[in-house]
Amino acid sequence: MGLIKQVISGMLLTALFSSPVMAEQKQQLGPWEVHYSAFNSTFLTPEVAAEYGITRSEKRGLINLSILDKETGAAQSVKPKGFVSNPRGGVQTLEFEEITEGDAVYYIASFIFGDEDWMRFNITLPQQGKINPTLEFEQQFYQE
Repeated sequence: MGLIKQVISGMLLTALFSSPVMAEQKQQLGPWEVHYSAFNSTFLTPEVAAEYGITRSEKRGLINLSILDKETGAAQSVKPKGFVSNPRGGVQTLEFEEITEGDAVYYIASFIFGDEDWMRFNITLPQQGKINPTLEFEQQFYQE
């Protein structure tokens, strides 16, 4: 298994099995099935974070997206755009990085949060010549 795939698998397993609060979720959006998880960056090991230039901090979260064709299940290369906002009105642009390993495609972005903040995510998935579906969700984060 390639190193990137191990990293992503480790992140997904952490997000899926560490806590019900961080369980992977999915939504049907337009032609896609979007799997997503958001979690505290401290759940990454220091070695994995260093390898990929990710800053581990009790105040930094990560969001991971996987976008699949809802008919075939094939991974889609769709450049998501979005932002995350906090309860005090602060807005951060999500700068997604595409990670490809074999047939799998993932998008990862980081953001800053305050202890016990409910963060609101708004992520658009561009489609040429069509209405762009939007993934919206809220999740509470804790500094550990």
